[in-house]
Amino acid sequence: MSPFLKNADEIFQTARDAGPEDCDMAILVKADGAIHMLPASGWELESMRMHHGARAAYRVSRKDGGVRLEARSASRSCLIQSANPERLLSDFPRYLLH
Repeated sequence: MSPFLKNADEIFQTARDAGPEDCDMAILVKADGAIHMLPASGWELESMRMHHGARAAYRVSRKDGGVRLEARSASRSCLIQSANPERLLSDFPRYLLH
């Protein structure tokens, strides 16, 4: 697995396992390997990556228990998301067993 996809997976797992607070943040990896974390609201991920001169950008959005990770580099992109497990279960009928 490429470092880009490995980082995306690790960031997603961390965001999914973190607390329930909503967030919208970006993690930028500069050419020299420096990592910068900043609020992502109001930016498209690719625009943010280019504006800051990052070689890779990861956007973590957590809302209502669901997590979404968008990742971009000059030649790659990926999207990983999961819904709130409680929301998924609420869509199924509940039966009372006696």
